[in-house]
Amino acid sequence: MRKNIVAGNWKMNLNAEQTRALISELASVQLPENTRVLVAPPFVNLSAALEAAAHSSVEVMAQNMHQAESGAYTGEVSASMLTHLGVKTVVLGHSERRSYFGETDALLAQKVQTALNHHMEVVFCFGEELAERENNTHFEVVASQLKNALFALPASTWSSIVLAYEPVWAIGTGLTASSAQAQEMHAFIRQTIAEAYSASLAQEVSILYGGSVKANNAAELFGQPDVDGGLIGGASLVAADFKGIIDGLR
Repeated sequence: MRKNIVAGNWKMNLNAEQTRALISELASVQLPENTRVLVAPPFVNLSAALEAAAHSSVEVMAQNMHQAESGAYTGEVSASMLTHLGVKTVVLGHSERRSYFGETDALLAQKVQTALNHHMEVVFCFGEELAERENNTHFEVVASQLKNALFALPASTWSSIVLAYEPVWAIGTGLTASSAQAQEMHAFIRQTIAEAYSASLAQEVSILYGGSVKANNAAELFGQPDVDGGLIGGASLVAADFKGIIDGLR
């Protein structure tokens, strides 16, 4: 059975002390059945986050990782470094990694495989830009991103894949995706997986929505049949706001 998930991507924010404080506030949240809450602090705060979350239901994940096992890659972090700390989940393919750092589908396919080789769970991000939405190629773009990075994987590995659809055009632009638009794309994603693998596998995959989710729209978005939660940016940095979004899963 697929899980309902709210995942907070903290990006390049908060220090170790702030990380501990925020997780301590989240630790008191009573989660509905079949629900997970994850947070992704910067690399330098992973140890502090893991310590703070140790006796709670909050899970800690990494924001990125390198595809190589080790080597001369200054400033990078490997899968084995993460798993040695106790990090079991990694975000890959975030829109900011794609746009700011030039990460391609081919590179992300390598990263995904490396993560799976280390028995890590992957939160895989993808989604269309504004121009692609406006010229009606958004379905084609999303299908291509999925196919190029994930569809060479055997079906057995999909139990370790969580998808996070990011309508990049609706993030920080003032434009808003409706719950109907979110559901339309999530349904398309699930159907695309069903066609590549099977309907039963597609029904087991959690698909998160990553388009400026707030406490005041979370319940409506999460109430859509193919939306299994959200990947949250700025709103995950404030405990009250993040708790409000988590409440949208109830």
